[in-house]
Amino acid sequence: MMNFKGVYTALVTPFRDGKVDYDALKILVELQIAGKVSGIVPVGTTGESPTLSPEEHLKVIETVVQVSAGRCQVIAGTGANSTSEAVYLTKEAKALGADATLQVTPYYNKPTQEGLYRHFSTVADQVGLPVVLYNVPGRSGVPIAESTVSRLAKNPLIGAVKEAAGSVDRVSAILDLCDITVLSGDDSLTLPMMAVGAKGIISVSSNLIPGEMSEMVELALAGNFAEAYEFHRKYYPLFRDQFIETNPIPIKAAMAMAGLLAEEYRLPLCELAQGNREKLAATLKRCGII
Repeated sequence: MMNFKGVYTALVTPFRDGKVDYDALKILVELQIAGKVSGIVPVGTTGESPTLSPEEHLKVIETVVQVSAGRCQVIAGTGANSTSEAVYLTKEAKALGADATLQVTPYYNKPTQEGLYRHFSTVADQVGLPVVLYNVPGRSGVPIAESTVSRLAKNPLIGAVKEAAGSVDRVSAILDLCDITVLSGDDSLTLPMMAVGAKGIISVSSNLIPGEMSEMVELALAGNFAEAYEFHRKYYPLFRDQFIETNPIPIKAAMAMAGLLAEEYRLPLCELAQGNREKLAATLKRCGII
């Protein structure tokens, strides 16, 4: 089983003139590796996966795998609300060289806990790629119950869970029930979750500050929470304001302000409201990013 710990960047997907900007994507991957992240998570929520075609989805994964070239882990976002589609995408990602898969809770159709158990188990068993569960009820409409996580943790291929429900207490509840790696799904909760046993973060902010996030998490993993807190305190305004509108709108706007990509989205996502843009720019200046 893979060892999951550290910072994993939920990578944005850059667009230019309506198409995926693969040249910019390659540069972003190199910036992440230079920032010493443990891994990259392409085509998750932050990668605007719902608006990518199946061909684009797989080409983004292939590009990230090829550019990273074994220098960091690649956890491909290949979840879906159809189990057969999730199996298909995960098989393709495995063939392309991904190290693991991030599997979001099936959204919109709101399965029962038994349905969730069978869904995730099917993906793991039929593909044979290490699975990171992704609990994000604010987007999917249904949580993965702690008891369901515990059942799934008995599968040797299911080794971690990304907790993006905003609850630090869930980390303790899960670890009380089973032996599974917990990764925070919220940048602002990275240190609180690590204080009770999480091993890192699948991060949005590390798109912009990979080195700083990596250093903060390394300090926390070493038990040096006092120094880690100094990073948290400095960058908390960024952690907060990257959700001033729906992710990944603010992080892409921030990256554009920092000159890292062209600010472009696909509908139904669109650019920041002007007032929020001004607030975000002020936050980036306050944090010393621009």
